[in-house]
Amino acid sequence: MVDVESEGGVTRIFLNRPEKVNALDSAHLEALLLALRRLERNPEMRVVLLGGRGTAFCGGADVKEISRLTASNAAGFVQKIHAVCEAIRELPVPVIARLHGAVIGAGLELAAACDLRIAAEGTRFSMPEVRIGIPSVVEAALLPRLMGSGRAAWLVLTGQAIDAQRALEWGLVEQIGSDAAVDALIHSLMNNDREALRMQKQLLQLWEEAPLATSIAKSIDLFEQSQR
Repeated sequence: MVDVESEGGVTRIFLNRPEKVNALDSAHLEALLLALRRLERNPEMRVVLLGGRGTAFCGGADVKEISRLTASNAAGFVQKIHAVCEAIRELPVPVIARLHGAVIGAGLELAAACDLRIAAEGTRFSMPEVRIGIPSVVEAALLPRLMGSGRAAWLVLTGQAIDAQRALEWGLVEQIGSDAAVDALIHSLMNNDREALRMQKQLLQLWEEAPLATSIAKSIDLFEQSQR
C-alpha cells in the first residue's frame, strides 16, 4: 500500500492504492505512519518526496470507512490522519509533495503537512467534507497558514474544487511543474548544507506557532549552534 525508495539521501514515498485513487483507510494510514517513523531513524536522509501512484495523488479518506464511522470510533480514525500528518511535519528534513490528479480532503491535509508542494498541470484540489455531513478537521487547520483565512474558508465552506493555477495564486502550492521541476527542486535542496536545512525547517515550524520573541530567541540559539 506504500512504496518507499531511497537513494543518495533522497527518499521517495508513494501512496500505492491506485485502484481506489489512493484513498486513505486505516490500514493505509497505519502503513504510511510506519514508513514515516522508520525514516526518522535514517541518518542518511536529506530530502523526502511524497507522491501517489496512478492517476491521482490522493482521493481523500476512504468512503467505505467513513460510512462506518460512529460517535465511538470517529475520533480514532481522524487521529490516524493527524498522526501521519504530524509524522510528516516531524521529519527533520524538507518534505516535498508531488501532486497530480486529485488532491482531496485528507489527501490535501497530507500535502499541507509537507514543506513544499509542486502540482502537475490539471491537478484539482478540494475539501468536500461539508458536502457529506462532516467538517474538515485535524491538519485542515494548516490551510489558513498557507493560504490566508478567507481562501481557506472558501475551500472548507463551499466544498468546491480549485485548479492548479488557482492553488498557485492562493499560495496552496509553490509551483506548477512536471517531474523535471521536482528533480530540480530536489537538486537545489541537496546542494544546501544539511544541518542548516534541518535547523531552518525547525525554525519555520516554530515561526508558525510561537510568539515573535520566542522565535527570535530560538533563531539566535540555532545560529550560534551552526558556528560550532
